[in-house]
Amino acid sequence: MAAVHKLEYSKDGHFVRPASTFRNFVSKDPNSQFPAEKGRYALYLSPGCPWAHRTLIVRALKHLEDIIDLYVLGNMGSKGWEFNGLYGSLTEDPIHGFKTLRELYELVDPGYSGRVTVPVLWDKKTDTLVNNESSEIIRMFYSEFDDLLPPEHREVNKPAGGLYPAEMRGSIDEMNEWVYNTVNNGVYKTGFASSQEAYEKNLYPLFESLDRLEGILAEHGKPFLFGDYVTEADVRLYTTIVRFDVGYHPVFLCNLKSIRHDYPKLHLWLRRLYWDQSERTFGAFYKTTRPWIAGYGPGYASARQRIVMPESVLITPKGPAVLIEELREGEKL
Repeated sequence: MAAVHKLEYSKDGHFVRPASTFRNFVSKDPNSQFPAEKGRYALYLSPGCPWAHRTLIVRALKHLEDIIDLYVLGNMGSKGWEFNGLYGSLTEDPIHGFKTLRELYELVDPGYSGRVTVPVLWDKKTDTLVNNESSEIIRMFYSEFDDLLPPEHREVNKPAGGLYPAEMRGSIDEMNEWVYNTVNNGVYKTGFASSQEAYEKNLYPLFESLDRLEGILAEHGKPFLFGDYVTEADVRLYTTIVRFDVGYHPVFLCNLKSIRHDYPKLHLWLRRLYWDQSERTFGAFYKTTRPWIAGYGPGYASARQRIVMPESVLITPKGPAVLIEELREGEKL
């Protein structure tokens, strides 16, 4: 793992996230290289990973459970992501019998030496890796498989145009960019910093962006980032915020403020997404979070020890006592 860790740091102690390496696309065009077909594709992921969690949420939001297979890995071991049976994960790759995700990468690219990441979208028909970039996978899920779904689950028939409405795309993309740099990846640049300067340089922009998000929700008074309906921006932010108080705050030293005590609008936004079981979300956020949220803190403690201070004793945080507070009277939509 040492070579991988070296790739993730610049000389001044700043954590650097390498770009994803497999960037092909599934298309609704039946003549494309990777056409959308029921049962053809498998999604490999570990639910603890926020990038993978995005794809799990959208798979549920779009009712793709019977169209795209799900293969769940356990935690990160000495050889990377493993099929080890932990947390309800598989004990081996159902297609090849592999024990690690790296073997899957090496099947496509023998001698592969890059980072092995989740999620992975795999084509079972041609036995190859299609894409390992979460932001692209979620867009495939809600744009390219609609012809396989009943009309009521297609984006064109969703209120306000679905998860990525044409008239909002510029605004959503703009928000995604600064949220990614300062929040989604900002918690990692803070928690994996190997110098005080790098830590503080990323810590303060993180909380400036959380303040900005709080202000957006307060200003428009709507339940979600772009109004009355869930969009891609909500999905991408949710996987960071749901991990904040249980993982990033205690483990990654993102502790200037907490979501539940210092950001009332963001806290309500989070709880509405988490607890909702209506047709707005079909329980997608709850059912993709609830089984694994208690493991977020220990998982991040293990990751930070492995990357930042491998010689230290591993101590995992306990709490908060209530992982996600319930909605109170008058807070439900």
